[in-house]
Amino acid sequence: MLGDQLNRRLGALDEATPASARILFVESAAKVSSKRWHRQRAHLVLCAMRRFAAELVAEGFEVDYQRASSLAAGLAAHRLKYGVERVVAMEPASYDGRALLQSLGVEVVRSDQFLCHYEEFARWAAERRTVKMEDFYRWQRSRLGYLMDGSEPVGGRWNYDAENRERPPSDGRAWPVPPRTPLDDLDREVLEELPETCWGSDPDGTWATSRPEALRRLEHAVTEVLPVFGPHEDAMLSGSWHMAHTLLSPYLNLGLLLPSEVCDAAEAAYRSGRVPLASAEGFIRQVLGWREYVWGRYWQLVGDYRHANALGAERPLPPLFTGAPTQMRCVSQVLDAVHAHGYAHHIQRLMVIGNLALLAGVDPWQLTEWMWASFVDGAEWVMLPNVVGMALYADGGVMATKPYAAGGAYIDKMSDYCGSCRFDRRNRVGPDACPFTTLYWAFFDQHQQALGRNARVARQVHAVQRLSDLPAVRIRAAEVLDALDGGSL
Repeated sequence: MLGDQLNRRLGALDEATPASARILFVESAAKVSSKRWHRQRAHLVLCAMRRFAAELVAEGFEVDYQRASSLAAGLAAHRLKYGVERVVAMEPASYDGRALLQSLGVEVVRSDQFLCHYEEFARWAAERRTVKMEDFYRWQRSRLGYLMDGSEPVGGRWNYDAENRERPPSDGRAWPVPPRTPLDDLDREVLEELPETCWGSDPDGTWATSRPEALRRLEHAVTEVLPVFGPHEDAMLSGSWHMAHTLLSPYLNLGLLLPSEVCDAAEAAYRSGRVPLASAEGFIRQVLGWREYVWGRYWQLVGDYRHANALGAERPLPPLFTGAPTQMRCVSQVLDAVHAHGYAHHIQRLMVIGNLALLAGVDPWQLTEWMWASFVDGAEWVMLPNVVGMALYADGGVMATKPYAAGGAYIDKMSDYCGSCRFDRRNRVGPDACPFTTLYWAFFDQHQQALGRNARVARQVHAVQRLSDLPAVRIRAAEVLDALDGGSL
């Protein structure tokens, strides 16, 4: 059993019995030390593995929980201990993981952790000229029957995204408080064993490390969060790190929850009148559409995609990503939340963290690795398409039809971050100019050849050449980037 497949209903374990199978877990020291993991990310995975192993023991299975230097070493120790030759595993979520198991002689069975296996996705994609998420999402809805009335979508529309982009509310409302589970001896044991390279705040019980607690989070999400989820799902507020986001992605990615049961619960809540259609549709689109689309795209693109760098971005990861302070209030707010919780929602990831890295020309793989290690729901299959394709446009338009570049005006529109910031989002030059606004114009100036023929951003490319203060913008951009590199922005 791998650490992101922690469910009794997955793979070969679904039909296994204590009489027919022995269970092997390998807690790999090499994996734990392979990155500068956020403490809550490492804690979540290790605790969830150990709790699931204990659940299987309670069910009557013989469990060999190997704590080894590597997966290969743990597997070898298991084979030697029991004299077994045949070892079966569900295929890993990563390309390298699958290749490793195959090289070690492990029999790999087809993954059923997603509603659309990547081979099905490849067959669907092969029949199309363009591989768009919206088309995939509609295909998924049609074939699986979610939010459908016969062959038509419920309500007559496939997508309610336009209704889910409202600005942040200014009424000071209270957002649903995430459930917590008191830490126990196992939690403390794992925390004591984490390597010193791990960073971030210790867990506070927000992230469930067992299936029963993950199911409790799902019930909370459906009853308390989804009713208010939709309208403000793209908004950002300094007073709430979670707002109306369900926070279920870590459990889906570890197998503690399955996508079918999550979508079933959301649809049932809509059908019973407890959740508005726009909120239910927006949530199901994230799970059934975007999440599964990213999974399928990962398997299509992995390999050379790790080295994609269409815009020639080579800046090392700036110091603010590893603890240096910043005067940019939006960036500070988001990175403080990452430090405290190992989490930021999709707009904070794309339009604050990703946008800054895009405008500054940060190396795509360095940002991918940082986000992979920093978020509780991180994984290569999650971050590679989202960072390389969506956030940084490093694939030249394979995942997205345009770079998601934005100045301070967008952040001001969708958040309350700008009001008390030391920088002025309206200015692109001068010492008080918003770095996002300055770098936004400098970005289109720098990449006019690569982006000038892109219909979705050609207007910005042409507009920058008409700026009367373009020379000053270039000077200010160089100052901003120097400060960013020096950890003094």
